[in-house]
Amino acid sequence: MAQPNWLTEREDRAWRAYRRMQTLLPAQLARDLGRDSGLSDPDYDVLSTLSERPDHRWQLRELAARILWSRSRLSHHIARMEQRGLVAREDDPDDRRGCILVLTPLGLKTLKQAAPLHVASVREHFLDLVTDTELATLTGIYERVVERLESRGEAKVDHRKFGR
Repeated sequence: MAQPNWLTEREDRAWRAYRRMQTLLPAQLARDLGRDSGLSDPDYDVLSTLSERPDHRWQLRELAARILWSRSRLSHHIARMEQRGLVAREDDPDDRRGCILVLTPLGLKTLKQAAPLHVASVREHFLDLVTDTELATLTGIYERVVERLESRGEAKVDHRKFGR
């Protein structure tokens, strides 16, 4: 059996700092989002992703794949968002078992009110802490990692692992 290629002290420090940030930053952003807008992080994910398309409509299966959720988890979450008037479902003519998710006027208004405060939080806790050069470096790193994972089909949710 081959010996593992252990991390150097420098690599270990970088990896541990990244992992700690990966825990702390999303938690802080979620706290700020809830405090500022009453939205949960999953609510914001759904609303902001729905808003990416000009008609604010996504097939349930496409949206689930995009945000790496199971259809079941997304369907249950959408039911709660429907009760609040943020989204609506329509029949999907291409998939009788699926549906089209639509951002409602209230959902769009809610997102437009939440987005500036969310962006301010992102700036405060992340963007304002890095230089333009560091941001360019981070962007290159993140895009390279995402491209690698997506090209290998790794950017798909494993429901068994995440319990979704």
